[in-house]
Amino acid sequence: MAYDLVVIGTGPGGYVCAIRAAQLGLKVAVVEKRATHGGTCLNVGCIPSKALLHASELFEEAGHAFAKMGIGVDAPKLDLAKMLAFKDEGVAGNVKGVEFLLKKNKIDAFRGTGRILGAGKVEVAPESGEKQTLETKAIVIATGSDVARLKGLDIDETTIVSSTGALELQSVPKKLVVVGGGVIGLELGSVWRRLGSEVLVVEFLDRILPGMDVELGKQFQRILAKQGMAFKLGSKVTGAEKAGDRLKVTIEPAAGGEAEVVEADVVLVAIGRVPYTEGLGLSEAGVELDERGRVKTDAHFKTTVDGIYAIGDAIAGPMLAHKAEDEGVAVAEILAGKAGHVNYEVIPNVVYTYPEVASVGRTEEELKKDGVEYRSGKFPFTANGRAKANGTTEGFVKVLADAKTDRVLGVHIVGPDAGTLIGEVALGMEFGASSEDIARTCHAHPTLSEAVKEAALAVEGRAIHM
Repeated sequence: MAYDLVVIGTGPGGYVCAIRAAQLGLKVAVVEKRATHGGTCLNVGCIPSKALLHASELFEEAGHAFAKMGIGVDAPKLDLAKMLAFKDEGVAGNVKGVEFLLKKNKIDAFRGTGRILGAGKVEVAPESGEKQTLETKAIVIATGSDVARLKGLDIDETTIVSSTGALELQSVPKKLVVVGGGVIGLELGSVWRRLGSEVLVVEFLDRILPGMDVELGKQFQRILAKQGMAFKLGSKVTGAEKAGDRLKVTIEPAAGGEAEVVEADVVLVAIGRVPYTEGLGLSEAGVELDERGRVKTDAHFKTTVDGIYAIGDAIAGPMLAHKAEDEGVAVAEILAGKAGHVNYEVIPNVVYTYPEVASVGRTEEELKKDGVEYRSGKFPFTANGRAKANGTTEGFVKVLADAKTDRVLGVHIVGPDAGTLIGEVALGMEFGASSEDIARTCHAHPTLSEAVKEAALAVEGRAIHM
């Protein structure tokens, strides 16, 4: 059977691409090697981690915050098996939802490993049974990414775990060493700290959240330290050996120097992710990769072979589900003869800890490096009425605007519900909003969103409540 489009991978980028293409009248098939759709994000990434973040946050709140609000309850007891079941329930609901959407849009789904035999041909190899070849006008590679490995730490998903194993631990580790101070390490470290682990984060650089606004990262680290998380910055883990039922973890200064050994029950390797292109037959098909193993594409997501496209974690850019989704929509629209486009200047990034961290656009460091003149406005949640009433006053909103045009260039938030608040400014930036546009927009009172308005007012030095 011939198709207009075959998408390899049904993560957020792949299944969204397939659905949009079907909406536009294309005959579409998807190839997925997992038993369920949704890719890493829905199965072992975004969705299950957010379920555990939510549950562990409520657990901690019940144990430490209820009494302050006049709610008297016994000390909460952790039933980890039930919490993991709650997580699995959320995953099941999401992956079944994707399966329903594919059927609704009359998209043929093939189970098995996809391999490109050349332009217009995709081989599907199921776990059992015969291989089959799909003929198609276009192919989209949406295979996502895999866990980045670290020499000296062999992941067994039991004591040395990746993010996948960290979502399935059957008991709370007394001591958890997190290798990497990025989003994944901080989120999962937060989960297990709330549930009772002593958590140490080891980061090679001299700061956490590399790539995000430096001031944001420093403030966030102070908040996490107050919560009980420990940090070793400018350090690297070079090995972990079994010592009875524990691990002896070797940590060295990144710049060189004397090593130290700490004991741990579990080591979480969270140093990032790498594009997943193994077994796709790319080199044989003539599809080129860049120096970091990402599929090379042009501005319209086309690879070095006509008729073959790539999106999401498999290509350059931030490894974010929503970035992959937008690329999936764009390439589907391009294939249908429309003008698909992604604005890479306005892709929000969120850390779903408590409090949350969210960022969109340029950082101060990037603006200074590029010689862009800008003005900054900052407003703390300590001065926001709703945050005061809720007792959630840690953090701030920072708005960066062009010094000449006042156009908003970046917004950075650490504080309650930052991931939702960033949506307002992302929409504003997409339409070229100035800080004055945001400042003069009426915001409901009392809401956390007023902190965004006040930070915009602060760009001109006229915040009302500070």
